Amino acid sequence: MTYPASSRRFQVFSYAVLAYTLAVVLWGAFVRATGSGAGCGEHWPQCNGVVIPRAPTVATLIEYTHRVTSGLATILAVALCVWGLRAHAKGHPVRRAAVFQLVFMLTEGAVGAGLVLLQYVAHNPSIARAFWMAVHLINTFLLIGAQALTAWFAGGRARLVLRGQGLTGALVATGLSALTLLGVTGAIAALGDTLFPATSLTEGLQQDMSETAHILLRLRVLHPLVAIGVGALVVTVGSLLARLRPTAEVKRGATVLGILYVVQLTAGVLNLVLLAPVWMQLVHLFLADLVWISLIRLCAAGLAEDAPRAELRPSPERTASASSSGVG
Repeated sequence: MTYPASSRRFQVFSYAVLAYTLAVVLWGAFVRATGSGAGCGEHWPQCNGVVIPRAPTVATLIEYTHRVTSGLATILAVALCVWGLRAHAKGHPVRRAAVFQLVFMLTEGAVGAGLVLLQYVAHNPSIARAFWMAVHLINTFLLIGAQALTAWFAGGRARLVLRGQGLTGALVATGLSALTLLGVTGAIAALGDTLFPATSLTEGLQQDMSETAHILLRLRVLHPLVAIGVGALVVTVGSLLARLRPTAEVKRGATVLGILYVVQLTAGVLNLVLLAPVWMQLVHLFLADLVWISLIRLCAAGLAEDAPRAELRPSPERTASASSSGVG
């Protein structure tokens, strides 16, 4: 069943909220990369014990700006949820997506508050901080995914069907899980870059391979390897989904996903070679978020209730080749 598209204004607003949330996420990464997470001390939601800091340092301004912009993002998420519920009839997929994006926005704020109150900011190198960073990354992915789906369904797409999807469902779960794992290793690698910067690529490799290396450095070396493996997996998932659910949106989504992943992988190599400058970290994160959104949209198209189903069959070229060789 295809649901009616939302009003033009709601569609524009839903994409605007998603874009603003991405900007806030990038600013949060800037806070981490510049070591400004403790700019407001151990206080939350106040900053250094006051609502508006006086004579703030640069770190305080950076952290305070992130809190203010995060607060506005929460207000926008509330508005998106209320508008989505009021403007759509019961059963419309926009309603559920809009509610979920608000839930994940609230948990995003809670995780951010926990990082500050537990002092897992600035130059704290504990493994507990790495765990919280992983939780933060997963919640951010869920938030962005829910907002992307809100905008997706606002375009009048069919609702998702999870039961009875067979191989398609397994491919979707595999792709989402693999990209989430990659995101977690990327968050830990970025934390290692912030806490243990290197002055040269050789020094960085020596840091990673040293027997006395901090555990965050040991974990950092895994990210490039995971990125290559996940890249091959995600491209394969997209290709198979395009064959199992042969719609124009699925095929286009698989192509966009593959292109974006190659661009992101290239940015990752540059980030490594350039020794992870702050601006390159932000570019890399932005591309990672775009890859995640493209995968979410691809999965939504593949799981759509009205998506035609097909079976995986050998390509004509392989069939002809097998026949000519006497195999079959």
